[in-house]
Amino acid sequence: MSKKKSADAGGKVHPWRLCEIGSHWVREHIRTTPKGNVVTVKAHCARNPSGNDRLTVDEIAEITERQFAALKGGLCSSNIGYGRGSDFDAIILGWTMYWNEVLKPDEPLDPNIVKALIASESSFNLKAKTKSGGLNVRGLMQIRDDTRKIVGDVKGEMKRGYISAQPDDLWDPSVNISIGIRWLFRKRQIVRAKNPQATWRDAVAAYKAFAPSSKDLENFDESLKKLRECK
Repeated sequence: MSKKKSADAGGKVHPWRLCEIGSHWVREHIRTTPKGNVVTVKAHCARNPSGNDRLTVDEIAEITERQFAALKGGLCSSNIGYGRGSDFDAIILGWTMYWNEVLKPDEPLDPNIVKALIASESSFNLKAKTKSGGLNVRGLMQIRDDTRKIVGDVKGEMKRGYISAQPDDLWDPSVNISIGIRWLFRKRQIVRAKNPQATWRDAVAAYKAFAPSSKDLENFDESLKKLRECK
């Protein structure tokens, strides 16, 4: 076994996770055998070929169901003028907490930043779909197809915290938000490599592919101001 796989073997990445590193969660499902029999496959942890930490959409759903409803604090509950502006608070808070605890940034990500980013990206529209550089961009945090692939690529630019999802999985709010927050952390890592003083707002600008002084960030800034003034 390589040194890398030895270091990654055994234990859970986070207490909410259902499987040890190197395995991923598979929900109970129905399958048809080669002989045509229909059988129920019980939920289980399955080994993944890479041996790395990998979140699947099944485990994202399970963590969301088991952990997020009881979470409190740190996020303004106002809809800040959007019809569905408070519908995803538990998911925003849950995945922000998760990635803060897993990736341990020197300055934790404020969940209000994530909520303001969603406001500016999709106006909390689950079915928001646009095009960027010829690629489809989907859902609450407007995830690009190439971003989804990068976040799931164990041989790519990221070194940990992978998420495996298919394009249509991005319509699920918990999958979309988990991937979006993970990508925001990656953007912060990139901007801080260039400027150690870079802020989370700089990461948001990089996420949006805008300069930090761009007027296109005004909607984000306005939304974040309302959320931080929330009583």
